Formats: sequence, C-alpha cells, structure tokens
Amino acid sequence: MQVRRQFVWASVFMGLMVSVSPLAYGANGTDFPLRSEYAVVGVKTISTKDLAAHLDQYVVIDVRSEYEYQTLHIVAAHSIPLSSPNFVEQVRALAKEANKPVVFYCNGTTCAKSYKAVVKTLQQDMKHTLAYDAGIFAWAEAEPTKTVLLGDPMKSPMQLISEPRFESHMLNPRTFYEEVMGNSKALVIDIRDPAQRAGISLFQMRDIHVPLDNDQLKVWVDKAKSESRPLYFVDATGHQVRWLQYFLEAQGVRLYWFMKGGAKAFESSM
Repeated sequence: MQVRRQFVWASVFMGLMVSVSPLAYGANGTDFPLRSEYAVVGVKTISTKDLAAHLDQYVVIDVRSEYEYQTLHIVAAHSIPLSSPNFVEQVRALAKEANKPVVFYCNGTTCAKSYKAVVKTLQQDMKHTLAYDAGIFAWAEAEPTKTVLLGDPMKSPMQLISEPRFESHMLNPRTFYEEVMGNSKALVIDIRDPAQRAGISLFQMRDIHVPLDNDQLKVWVDKAKSESRPLYFVDATGHQVRWLQYFLEAQGVRLYWFMKGGAKAFESSM
C-alpha cells in the first residue's frame, strides 16, 4: 500500500509539472536572478499559470513571516515561516496528510526563501517540492480572486498598493530624523523585533518600541489618529513597512512616513 501511495504521489507530481523549468522566464533567467543558482542544487520551479490551473492539487506553503501571511496570501495556503523550529517536519506532516506535492512561495523574484525551503526539504529526502518563485505580488496581480488580503478575498489587483504609492511615504534617513526631531507632535514607532533593536533608541528616547505583530500597535495608531499626530515608522531594512502600509491604509491613516532603508540605512548615514 505504501509503495502504491508513493507511486501515485510521484505520478501526480510529474504529471502536474507542465512548463516547470529552471529557466521558464526571461532570457537566461534574468527575470529570476536567483533561479539558476538554486537550479544547480536541484530546485525546480512552477509558473503562475500552472500553479493557478492545478492549485487544489498541491499543498501550498507560505514561508514568509506570519505577519506577511496575515496581510496577503494565496487562498488556502498554509503558513510555516522558514525560520520555524522543525520546519521540514511540519511540511512533511502536511504533505503526508494531503498526499500531495508541495509548493513554497515568498515575496518575489529576489526573495530566496522559497528556494531555501526546497533545499531544506531535499536535504531531508522530501523530493516532491517546488518553488513558486514569482512570489505573492505576481500571484495577486494575476489571480486576485485566489488571493486573501487582510482576511478577505481580493476582487481586483487594484487593491494592491503600487510601488509609487509605497515610495511616496518613504523619507531618506536624514529627512526622517529632521522631521521627527523638529516636530513635537511626531509619534515615532520602532517596529523591529527586540533582537534587531538591541535596546538602542535611535531618536533620543522619543521612539516607542512596538514590534510589528504586537496588539499595542493598533492602540498607538488609534491614538495618533485621534490626536492628529503624524506617525513615523522605522524597521530593520525598509521591507517590513510595506506590509504595515496595508494595515495603516485599512485603518484610514493618512499622516504616516517610513524610513527608506530602515535602521540599517540610518546607522550608515548618521
């Protein structure tokens, strides 16, 4: 019975791998700068078209942070951050229960987490795993009705925050610092986790430390709204705030700014 089950699983996996190729996009894979590097160690990928056509025939796993997953994810995807303890064991249990091959995804073509997830599983003798390396934004644009945004199914890709809109709320570190220190009403929130922050204040003890996944974040956002105070957020490298922006927009916040490049850029420039 076990032999038959493995045969069926392998047959399904091979049958679904239509157009799955290490270099499926772009001349020499240039649209996917990390793909050739991971193809060398056996990582196979799947396209948006093929994943959408056979979505119910895969176990889809989001390997980003839980906060990113809660903000935007593929419908029916499971959240197992790559940094999770016993990552492979958790994946193996899901795959065994569903008797389906696994697809991992993260943010996009420059995100290595989906590739690394496949590598981890291959090293533990899980052979039926793929990387959907186009990432969540490509998926949401192509398949909005199969995407969940802040807990609700999307209706249109227009619900995604565009790059220009995101950039319009970015300030370079020096401007960010000058605005904060020059405005007594400015509310500065450091959303880095405790390990990243290491107890160091960047703004002469004016910054409030509230990690991104802390319930107190909404309390401070509501306070800023009620008092018409501008919000200034700093993360580690300027990437986490992209997900925070969806929450801020949903809460009707208008006066908010992010530090371009995050605390890392601040420390380098100041």
